[in-house]
Amino acid sequence: MYDRILVPTDGSSGTEETLNHAFHIADDNGATVHTLYVVDRRLFLAADEDTQDDVIANLVEEGEAALDAAEAAGADAGVAVVGERREGIPHTEIMNYAEEMAADLLVMGTHGRTGRDRLASLGSVTERVVESVGRPTLVVDIGDGGA
Repeated sequence: MYDRILVPTDGSSGTEETLNHAFHIADDNGATVHTLYVVDRRLFLAADEDTQDDVIANLVEEGEAALDAAEAAGADAGVAVVGERREGIPHTEIMNYAEEMAADLLVMGTHGRTGRDRLASLGSVTERVVESVGRPTLVVDIGDGGA
């Protein structure tokens, strides 16, 4: 049923929980997990000109570490993992990549906020993707572990 599972990652501790769900589904289906790290261009465009290169370098380094960690976790779980790094606006790049790779399932984390906290975070990447991607998406409550 699932051959290509997409897991966007930002390298936070909550990603581990999200990956674990994806790995179990992949193992049950013989699927490949595709991880995606998006270097958020808004972060370096907002930086002072003299620090933009450092911001970009730090984001790229963070992304490579996140993708390497996901690949290592996949190897430990016996699941094939393919990593990709892109630059842009995270929710847009996630949706574009899901389309390009013909993802059967997206697995993403959320903080599971409710009430006023949820209203304050309506702009979250996960919510934007869920509302627009048009593909099955599993949303994993990662609590305070990151997104």
